[in-house]
Amino acid sequence: MAEKIILINDLRSSALQVPAVPEAPTGLLSDALGRPLHDLRISVTDRCNFRCVYCMPKEVFDKDYQYLPHGDLLSFEEITRVARLFIAHGVEKLRLTGGEPLLRKNLERLVAMLRALPTPSGRPLDLTLTTNGSILARKAQALKDAGLDRVTVSLDAMDDTVFRSMNDVDFAVADVLNGIDAAHAAGLGPVKVNMVVKGGTNDDQILPMARHFKGSPTILRFIEFMDVGASNGWNMRDVVPSHEVVRRISAELPLEPVAANYSGETASRWRYADGSGEIGVISSVTQAFCGDCSRLRLSTEGKLYTCLFATRGHDLRALLRADRSDLELSGAIAQLWRGRADRYSETRTAQTGIGQRDGARKVEMSYIGG
Repeated sequence: MAEKIILINDLRSSALQVPAVPEAPTGLLSDALGRPLHDLRISVTDRCNFRCVYCMPKEVFDKDYQYLPHGDLLSFEEITRVARLFIAHGVEKLRLTGGEPLLRKNLERLVAMLRALPTPSGRPLDLTLTTNGSILARKAQALKDAGLDRVTVSLDAMDDTVFRSMNDVDFAVADVLNGIDAAHAAGLGPVKVNMVVKGGTNDDQILPMARHFKGSPTILRFIEFMDVGASNGWNMRDVVPSHEVVRRISAELPLEPVAANYSGETASRWRYADGSGEIGVISSVTQAFCGDCSRLRLSTEGKLYTCLFATRGHDLRALLRADRSDLELSGAIAQLWRGRADRYSETRTAQTGIGQRDGARKVEMSYIGG
């Protein structure tokens, strides 16, 4: 059996430092490369009911795998307090992730708590959630009623046999499609569907996925297979470049480029030439977009990660549970972001080329979300 990846490890965490001089947030915060803080991704659980081969492979995350005890997870009240501090620093978008976030009991209550947070500008927060769709059909209306804006659903194949093989728990495509339909019906749109493309595994599903969602309100996005964590067996040979995805689709369903919705958008946008919808491609392996990355990630037990490919987190929970003031927490967050110089996808592209992963022990995607 493969050696288990221990995600909670003191060697992979450092204390978050409180500045000596208190500092009130101004809403204008930039990192060492001049990138603003705009997005906070919040992992609410490290558990998932899928065992996708590129994220939580069953040989590592088996029945004996030890998840975090409930007391280690941030409470809804702690998450809401942290979110309020980040909003004061300029964050305008919150995304709830996992694991599978809908496995967190009473998640609708957290959504309602976050929705009630005021913003300095008076504009409502952009409040979204990423899910595998397995229980979305049951949860969609309650999430909308609580104040959620939109959902993104992971779906890696239209062929049922391929999809069951990839999720490795025999979950059917039809059930995910039912969840997508329920999300549309509840008003959680535009619904986005993310497909991770792994060469030789599901790249034959690129066109079937495009055909299925073309002409619908769903926005389909194709994600290059990434070297996140240490358990997914990443190899550059398995990466299908985004330009190849676009080429394959456009050969049958002509595409034309579309301008980004906003600075820092992860997906490059393409629309069908006949006006019947759009797709996106996310190219963090072959076309790094670190230059305008505005995202910070909060793990389920309160560590801050300044990059999806980070090797170390920064322990915010310790400060939260040490009764530090909002001003102290705010200063610690500001100091962390100002020192941020991460640009892993750019340096990986330059250093790795067509070779293997770089060998660094990076945090697992299932632990901090995508």
